[in-house]
Formats: sequence, C-alpha cells, structure tokens
Amino acid sequence: MNAPDFQLQDIYSETTHQLEEWKGTPLILTFWASWCPDSMKDLHYKHLFYEQMDKEVMGFLTINVTGREGKEEDAVQFLEKTGYSFPVLKDKGTQVYDAYQCMGVPTTFLLDENLEIRQSYSDKASFPEIVQGIHQLMNK
Repeated sequence: MNAPDFQLQDIYSETTHQLEEWKGTPLILTFWASWCPDSMKDLHYKHLFYEQMDKEVMGFLTINVTGREGKEEDAVQFLEKTGYSFPVLKDKGTQVYDAYQCMGVPTTFLLDENLEIRQSYSDKASFPEIVQGIHQLMNK
C-alpha cells in the first residue's frame, strides 16, 4: 500500500517537507504526542537508534500529532527538555494521523524506498519488534 502523501511544516522552522523527499530510501515514520508515556518511552529508544543509524541508508522522521497535544508548544518544550535531535514535523491537527489510519500514539510505519508501507506498529509494539521489522526491510 502506498503511504499517504503529506506536506507538513518542521516543528522548529517555517520549512515545509513533503513525503516525496524520502523517495529512494527506506523510512521509519513515527506519530507521537508529548503527553503520552508510551510515546516518551518509544522516542527515547528511537533517539538512541537515530543517533547510531546510517542516515544515508535509511530515513527517519517523526510527526507530532498537534491535534492530540494540549498546546502546540508542549511538543517543542518536550523536545528541548529531552534534547532529541531527530526530524520532527507538525501534523495539521490530526490530518496526516487520520490519513494513516492511526489508532493511538506512538504509531510507527516502515516504508520501503518506493514509499510503500511494509510494516506498521501500534503503541503496544516493543522497540525490539520494530528493530526486527527494520532488519527485514533492509534485507529484503
């Protein structure tokens, strides 16, 4: 299944990014909200992974679901507090979250180089499960 396209703004700037920018590279895509304990745990592991991964071989992108935040600045404060450096885009409320048919946060998708969804993981998935999916995606 093709991943729904989007154009979203970077959380720190006015720069707009489109999913198409990642075409040609497998991509890890995670939806999250700053108040969610599962998102906090998931993003901690993903940050450690992001710091070590080869960014030339795989893309990494997160989308803050602004429609599920208390205030928009909550996400920025969370990122500043944690020091996470991975790319973060702001959803337009829950527009992209809904397009991907997410049922909770965090939700992670693994997209192949053609931007087709190969795996999806709900908030109940463990990080080792996601890593196993990444391994399968990279070794297909």
